[in-house]
Amino acid sequence: MKKILSFSFFLMICGPLLFAQKKNDNFRLHIRKTNLPIEIDGKIDEEAWKHTEVAKDFFMVLPLDTGKAVQHSEILMTYDKKYIYLAGIFYNNTKGPYFVESLRRDFSFGKNDNFLIFIDPFNNQTTGFSFGTNAAGAQWDGTMYNGGKVDLNWDSKWVSAVKQDKEKWVCEMAIPFKSIRYKKGVKEWGINFSRLDLKTSEKSSWTPIPRQFPTASLAYTGVLVWDTVPPVQGTNISVIPYVLGAVISENNDKNDLVYDKKTGGDVKFALSSSLNLDLTVNPDFSQVEVDRQVTNLDRYELFFPEKRQFFLENGDLFANFGYPTIRPFFSRRIGLGVPIQAGARMSGNLNEDWRIGVMDIQTSGMEETGLPN
Repeated sequence: MKKILSFSFFLMICGPLLFAQKKNDNFRLHIRKTNLPIEIDGKIDEEAWKHTEVAKDFFMVLPLDTGKAVQHSEILMTYDKKYIYLAGIFYNNTKGPYFVESLRRDFSFGKNDNFLIFIDPFNNQTTGFSFGTNAAGAQWDGTMYNGGKVDLNWDSKWVSAVKQDKEKWVCEMAIPFKSIRYKKGVKEWGINFSRLDLKTSEKSSWTPIPRQFPTASLAYTGVLVWDTVPPVQGTNISVIPYVLGAVISENNDKNDLVYDKKTGGDVKFALSSSLNLDLTVNPDFSQVEVDRQVTNLDRYELFFPEKRQFFLENGDLFANFGYPTIRPFFSRRIGLGVPIQAGARMSGNLNEDWRIGVMDIQTSGMEETGLPN
């Protein structure tokens, strides 16, 4: 079969932000290292939690943004050489039931009592990571882009547990340092905490945020102050190989059997604590969740969200240009109707002001359809 190679190269560098003090820079939470063990069970009875600073006195964001929250919340944080630990206590100052719609990962934010954390490791007020749980323990995580949007198609490995009673619900989290990207040697990160309580229709935040802005807005984060620089990540490599086999028969004839086999895989390699290299060879993507069924009644094509792991991290560097219906680059077109042979993708943060994204995808043509890319 004639091979036609398609080369896709994309380079994006975000320019410096305006140099100005952050709005909520005076909201500071000091995090200290612990050598004591912590079990993620939702009980917060370990000795390590007794020596942490507490983030409390949350501000109401909705329905009004003019005072303190009615529902009291407290956040504690510590860390060791492998994990960032967080404990949250969410009191029921107004008595009532807990509202939980789903135990599915990445639940609908507005339909569950929940708690979310927003992390800006580069203090660029543009990119970061978000983690959270609802009152029944379902997890919620994603990468942040455009200063306040969250891509929930990104999933990471972390641990959480939730316990609840009539007076409060409590969550504990352990987030591996290897699950996030951050700049080596930086001792101050942007951070904020958000709580939604449906029985009072109250959304609250650790720092004050005008109600026209989402609590995910990185421009309104406070500061997480480390007692020492966060641990340097060691070798961080993830290899995901696959083997796929199939037997095909069109006429139920044993002599007409066609055997098909396919091998390939993905590799994710951390070039640094803030820069990532993704490699793929003969990818299959069969593990990716199917798209929602949508009826398109206008003349524009549908832009389904990218869910393939290879394209997810720092996906905004490549995809967030143009308008909702006019996009010069859309990664879902890559590999559509033609097989991807191999690809390489380097993306991440160079410092607080600069980001970089480079992608090279090789595909082969299809003689049956005549598609060259």
